[in-house]
Amino acid sequence: MSASTVSLPGPVLPGRRSLAGWARYYRGELSASTQVNLAYRGQVLIWLFSSVVQPLVMIPVWQAVAGPGGSVGGYTPALFVTYFAAQMLTDHLTFIWLMWEFEWRVREGMFSPLLLRPIHPIHKDVCDNISYKLVGLVGILPAAVLLMIVFRGDVSVFTPARVGWYLLAVLGAGAMRFVLEWAMSLAAFWLTRMTAWNNVYTAITYFLSGSFAPLAVLPLVVQHIAWWSPFPWMIAFPIQALMGTTTGTDLLVGFGLQLGWLVVALVIMNLVWHRALRRYSAVGA
Repeated sequence: MSASTVSLPGPVLPGRRSLAGWARYYRGELSASTQVNLAYRGQVLIWLFSSVVQPLVMIPVWQAVAGPGGSVGGYTPALFVTYFAAQMLTDHLTFIWLMWEFEWRVREGMFSPLLLRPIHPIHKDVCDNISYKLVGLVGILPAAVLLMIVFRGDVSVFTPARVGWYLLAVLGAGAMRFVLEWAMSLAAFWLTRMTAWNNVYTAITYFLSGSFAPLAVLPLVVQHIAWWSPFPWMIAFPIQALMGTTTGTDLLVGFGLQLGWLVVALVIMNLVWHRALRRYSAVGA
Protein backbone atom coordinates (compact mmCIF):
# COMPACT_ATOMS: atom_id res chain seq x y z
CA MET A 1 0.00 0.00 0.00
CA SER A 2 1.38 3.40 -0.86
CA ALA A 3 0.28 7.00 -0.99
CA SER A 4 1.46 9.87 -3.13
CA THR A 5 3.95 12.30 -1.65
CA VAL A 6 2.47 15.59 -0.51
CA SER A 7 4.25 18.96 -0.68
CA LEU A 8 3.45 20.88 2.46
CA PRO A 9 3.72 24.63 2.94
CA GLY A 10 6.61 25.58 5.17
CA PRO A 11 8.53 22.28 5.34
CA VAL A 12 9.72 21.09 8.73
CA LEU A 13 13.48 21.38 8.56
CA PRO A 14 15.68 19.10 10.68
CA GLY A 15 17.14 22.06 12.54
CA ARG A 16 13.75 23.61 13.27
CA ARG A 17 11.92 20.90 15.15
CA SER A 18 9.46 23.11 16.97
CA LEU A 19 6.26 21.65 18.31
CA ALA A 20 4.26 23.85 15.94
CA GLY A 21 6.33 22.67 12.98
CA TRP A 22 5.82 19.01 13.80
CA ALA A 23 2.11 19.60 14.38
CA ARG A 24 1.80 21.34 10.99
CA TYR A 25 3.64 18.55 9.22
CA TYR A 26 1.64 15.72 10.80
CA ARG A 27 -1.66 17.52 10.29
CA GLY A 28 -0.95 18.01 6.59
CA GLU A 29 0.44 14.52 6.01
CA LEU A 30 -2.39 12.82 7.91
CA SER A 31 -4.92 14.80 5.89
CA ALA A 32 -3.27 13.78 2.61
CA SER A 33 -3.01 10.12 3.66
CA THR A 34 -6.65 10.03 4.73
CA GLN A 35 -7.74 11.44 1.38
CA VAL A 36 -5.75 8.71 -0.40
CA ASN A 37 -7.28 5.96 1.75
CA LEU A 38 -10.77 7.31 1.14
CA ALA A 39 -10.09 7.60 -2.58
CA TYR A 40 -8.94 3.97 -2.69
CA ARG A 41 -11.52 2.72 -0.18
CA GLY A 42 -12.06 -0.43 -2.25
CA GLN A 43 -8.47 -1.46 -1.52
CA VAL A 44 -8.99 -0.71 2.17
CA LEU A 45 -12.15 -2.86 2.17
CA ILE A 46 -10.22 -5.77 0.65
CA TRP A 47 -7.61 -5.51 3.41
CA LEU A 48 -10.36 -5.40 6.03
CA PHE A 49 -12.10 -8.44 4.53
CA SER A 50 -8.87 -10.43 4.70
CA SER A 51 -8.61 -9.48 8.39
CA VAL A 52 -12.08 -10.88 9.10
CA VAL A 53 -11.41 -14.21 7.36
CA GLN A 54 -8.94 -15.46 9.98
CA PRO A 55 -11.27 -15.26 13.03
CA LEU A 56 -14.10 -16.72 10.95
CA VAL A 57 -11.92 -19.79 10.40
CA MET A 58 -10.14 -20.00 13.76
CA ILE A 59 -13.15 -19.53 16.04
CA PRO A 60 -15.01 -22.70 14.90
CA VAL A 61 -11.75 -24.68 14.92
CA TRP A 62 -10.84 -23.83 18.51
CA GLN A 63 -14.43 -24.09 19.69
CA ALA A 64 -14.45 -27.65 18.32
CA VAL A 65 -11.17 -28.38 20.12
CA ALA A 66 -12.57 -27.12 23.42
CA GLY A 67 -15.88 -28.92 22.92
CA PRO A 68 -19.29 -27.94 24.38
CA GLY A 69 -18.85 -26.95 28.01
CA GLY A 70 -15.11 -27.71 27.90
CA SER A 71 -11.97 -25.61 27.85
CA VAL A 72 -8.39 -25.62 26.59
CA GLY A 73 -5.69 -23.70 28.42
CA GLY A 74 -8.38 -21.94 30.42
CA TYR A 75 -10.27 -20.85 27.30
CA THR A 76 -13.90 -21.89 26.91
CA PRO A 77 -15.65 -21.75 23.51
CA ALA A 78 -17.06 -18.32 24.42
CA LEU A 79 -13.63 -17.04 25.48
CA PHE A 80 -12.11 -18.21 22.19
CA VAL A 81 -14.64 -15.98 20.42
CA THR A 82 -13.66 -13.03 22.60
CA TYR A 83 -9.97 -13.74 22.06
CA PHE A 84 -10.12 -13.86 18.26
CA ALA A 85 -12.41 -10.84 18.02
CA ALA A 86 -9.85 -8.93 20.12
CA GLN A 87 -7.02 -10.43 18.07
CA MET A 88 -8.56 -9.10 14.86
CA LEU A 89 -8.87 -5.60 16.33
CA THR A 90 -5.38 -5.68 17.85
CA ASP A 91 -3.75 -6.86 14.65
CA HIS A 92 -5.45 -4.05 12.74
CA LEU A 93 -4.21 -1.47 15.26
CA THR A 94 -0.60 -2.74 15.17
CA PHE A 95 -0.18 -4.14 11.64
CA ILE A 96 2.13 -2.44 9.12
CA TRP A 97 2.66 -3.47 5.51
CA LEU A 98 6.07 -1.87 4.88
CA MET A 99 8.07 -5.09 4.80
CA TRP A 100 6.17 -5.93 1.61
CA GLU A 101 6.70 -2.48 0.09
CA PHE A 102 10.35 -1.64 0.75
CA GLU A 103 11.68 -3.89 -2.01
CA TRP A 104 9.54 -2.01 -4.56
CA ARG A 105 10.64 1.34 -3.12
CA VAL A 106 14.31 0.50 -3.42
CA ARG A 107 14.12 -1.29 -6.79
CA GLU A 108 12.03 1.42 -8.48
CA GLY A 109 13.86 4.35 -6.94
CA MET A 110 10.84 5.52 -4.96
CA PHE A 111 13.08 6.46 -2.06
CA SER A 112 14.70 9.22 -4.10
CA PRO A 113 11.88 11.79 -3.79
CA LEU A 114 11.41 10.87 -0.12
CA LEU A 115 15.09 11.47 0.61
CA LEU A 116 14.89 14.89 -1.02
CA ARG A 117 12.37 16.01 1.58
CA PRO A 118 13.81 17.76 4.67
CA ILE A 119 12.47 15.12 7.07
CA HIS A 120 13.10 11.44 7.75
CA PRO A 121 10.92 9.19 5.51
CA ILE A 122 9.67 7.28 8.54
CA HIS A 123 7.42 10.19 9.50
CA LYS A 124 5.43 9.86 6.30
CA ASP A 125 5.05 6.13 6.95
CA VAL A 126 3.81 6.89 10.46
CA CYS A 127 1.12 9.18 9.03
CA ASP A 128 0.10 6.68 6.33
CA ASN A 129 -0.14 3.94 8.95
CA ILE A 130 -2.20 5.97 11.43
CA SER A 131 -4.54 7.14 8.67
CA TYR A 132 -5.16 3.59 7.43
CA LYS A 133 -5.91 2.39 10.95
CA LEU A 134 -8.39 5.20 11.61
CA VAL A 135 -10.21 4.67 8.32
CA GLY A 136 -10.21 0.90 8.79
CA LEU A 137 -11.72 1.11 12.27
CA VAL A 138 -15.02 2.02 10.61
CA GLY A 139 -15.16 -1.57 9.34
CA ILE A 140 -13.14 -3.49 11.93
CA LEU A 141 -15.08 -2.40 15.03
CA PRO A 142 -18.52 -3.43 13.68
CA ALA A 143 -17.00 -6.70 12.44
CA ALA A 144 -15.61 -7.46 15.92
CA VAL A 145 -18.99 -6.72 17.52
CA LEU A 146 -20.73 -8.90 14.94
CA LEU A 147 -18.37 -11.79 15.66
CA MET A 148 -19.12 -11.50 19.37
CA ILE A 149 -22.85 -11.59 18.70
CA VAL A 150 -22.94 -14.35 16.08
CA PHE A 151 -20.56 -16.71 17.89
CA ARG A 152 -21.72 -15.69 21.38
CA GLY A 153 -18.52 -14.33 22.82
CA ASP A 154 -18.04 -13.67 26.52
CA VAL A 155 -18.34 -9.92 27.17
CA SER A 156 -18.23 -10.32 30.96
CA VAL A 157 -14.41 -10.14 30.90
CA PHE A 158 -14.48 -6.50 29.77
CA THR A 159 -14.21 -3.80 32.43
CA PRO A 160 -13.36 -0.08 32.08
CA ALA A 161 -9.99 -0.68 33.77
CA ARG A 162 -9.11 -3.54 31.44
CA VAL A 163 -10.10 -1.49 28.40
CA GLY A 164 -7.80 1.28 29.63
CA TRP A 165 -4.89 -1.13 30.07
CA TYR A 166 -5.64 -2.56 26.63
CA LEU A 167 -5.49 0.84 24.93
CA LEU A 168 -2.16 1.59 26.62
CA ALA A 169 -0.81 -1.84 25.67
CA VAL A 170 -1.96 -1.40 22.04
CA LEU A 171 -0.20 1.96 21.88
CA GLY A 172 3.05 0.37 23.05
CA ALA A 173 2.58 -2.64 20.77
CA GLY A 174 1.90 -0.46 17.75
CA ALA A 175 4.98 1.70 18.33
CA MET A 176 7.23 -1.31 18.99
CA ARG A 177 5.96 -3.27 15.99
CA PHE A 178 6.19 -0.29 13.66
CA VAL A 179 9.82 0.54 14.48
CA LEU A 180 10.90 -3.11 14.56
CA GLU A 181 9.37 -3.96 11.20
CA TRP A 182 10.58 -0.68 9.66
CA ALA A 183 14.08 -1.69 10.73
CA MET A 184 13.58 -5.22 9.35
CA SER A 185 12.39 -3.73 6.07
CA LEU A 186 15.76 -2.08 5.54
CA ALA A 187 17.10 -5.48 4.50
CA ALA A 188 15.68 -4.53 1.08
CA PHE A 189 18.78 -2.37 0.54
CA TRP A 190 20.88 -5.56 0.51
CA LEU A 191 18.46 -8.24 -0.74
CA THR A 192 17.27 -8.31 -4.34
CA ARG A 193 14.04 -10.08 -3.39
CA MET A 194 12.38 -9.77 0.00
CA THR A 195 9.58 -12.33 -0.45
CA ALA A 196 11.33 -15.24 1.31
CA TRP A 197 12.54 -12.98 4.15
CA ASN A 198 9.04 -11.57 4.61
CA ASN A 199 7.36 -14.98 4.52
CA VAL A 200 9.67 -16.40 7.20
CA TYR A 201 9.18 -13.37 9.42
CA THR A 202 5.39 -13.45 8.94
CA ALA A 203 5.19 -17.15 9.79
CA ILE A 204 7.25 -16.73 12.96
CA THR A 205 5.18 -13.72 13.99
CA TYR A 206 1.94 -15.57 13.34
CA PHE A 207 2.77 -18.43 15.71
CA LEU A 208 4.71 -16.60 18.43
CA SER A 209 2.57 -13.45 18.68
CA GLY A 210 -0.65 -15.18 19.66
CA SER A 211 -2.34 -14.70 16.29
CA PHE A 212 -2.64 -18.43 15.60
CA ALA A 213 -4.03 -19.18 19.05
CA PRO A 214 -3.73 -17.99 22.66
CA LEU A 215 -0.21 -18.75 23.84
CA ALA A 216 -1.66 -20.63 26.83
CA VAL A 217 -2.87 -23.44 24.55
CA LEU A 218 0.51 -23.92 22.86
CA PRO A 219 3.27 -26.28 24.13
CA LEU A 220 5.35 -24.91 27.00
CA VAL A 221 8.52 -24.85 24.90
CA VAL A 222 6.80 -22.58 22.36
CA GLN A 223 5.55 -20.33 25.16
CA HIS A 224 9.10 -19.98 26.54
CA ILE A 225 10.53 -19.19 23.11
CA ALA A 226 7.80 -16.61 22.54
CA TRP A 227 8.43 -14.94 25.89
CA TRP A 228 12.04 -14.18 24.94
CA SER A 229 11.00 -12.70 21.59
CA PRO A 230 9.28 -9.39 20.79
CA PHE A 231 6.28 -11.06 19.15
CA PRO A 232 3.85 -11.74 22.05
CA TRP A 233 4.13 -8.13 23.18
CA MET A 234 2.69 -7.08 19.80
CA ILE A 235 -0.56 -9.08 19.93
CA ALA A 236 -0.98 -11.46 22.88
CA PHE A 237 -0.09 -9.00 25.64
CA PRO A 238 -2.72 -6.35 24.76
CA ILE A 239 -5.38 -9.08 24.42
CA GLN A 240 -4.42 -10.59 27.77
CA ALA A 241 -4.64 -7.15 29.36
CA LEU A 242 -8.13 -6.72 27.87
CA MET A 243 -9.36 -10.15 28.98
CA GLY A 244 -7.82 -9.96 32.43
CA THR A 245 -5.49 -12.94 32.05
CA THR A 246 -2.50 -10.64 32.66
CA THR A 247 -2.79 -8.44 35.75
CA GLY A 248 -0.80 -6.79 38.52
CA THR A 249 2.98 -6.90 38.24
CA ASP A 250 2.73 -8.97 35.06
CA LEU A 251 1.21 -5.92 33.36
CA LEU A 252 4.17 -3.79 34.45
CA VAL A 253 6.58 -6.46 33.18
CA GLY A 254 4.75 -6.48 29.84
CA PHE A 255 4.93 -2.69 29.48
CA GLY A 256 8.59 -2.78 30.44
CA LEU A 257 9.37 -5.39 27.79
CA GLN A 258 7.47 -3.38 25.18
CA LEU A 259 9.59 -0.35 26.03
CA GLY A 260 12.78 -2.41 26.03
CA TRP A 261 12.08 -3.91 22.61
CA LEU A 262 11.14 -0.46 21.28
CA VAL A 263 14.52 0.92 22.38
CA VAL A 264 16.34 -2.06 20.81
CA ALA A 265 14.40 -1.59 17.56
CA LEU A 266 15.21 2.15 17.49
CA VAL A 267 18.93 1.48 17.96
CA ILE A 268 18.94 -1.16 15.21
CA MET A 269 16.94 1.05 12.87
CA ASN A 270 19.29 4.02 13.27
CA LEU A 271 22.41 1.91 12.77
CA VAL A 272 21.09 0.11 9.69
CA TRP A 273 19.49 3.24 8.18
CA HIS A 274 22.79 5.13 7.91
CA ARG A 275 24.46 2.13 6.30
CA ALA A 276 21.51 1.66 3.94
CA LEU A 277 21.70 5.27 2.74
CA ARG A 278 25.33 4.81 1.77
CA ARG A 279 24.37 1.71 -0.20
CA TYR A 280 21.31 3.16 -1.94
CA SER A 281 21.87 3.53 -5.68
CA ALA A 282 18.41 3.03 -7.21
CA VAL A 283 17.52 4.80 -10.43
CA GLY A 284 14.38 5.82 -12.18
CA ALA A 285 12.59 8.17 -9.79
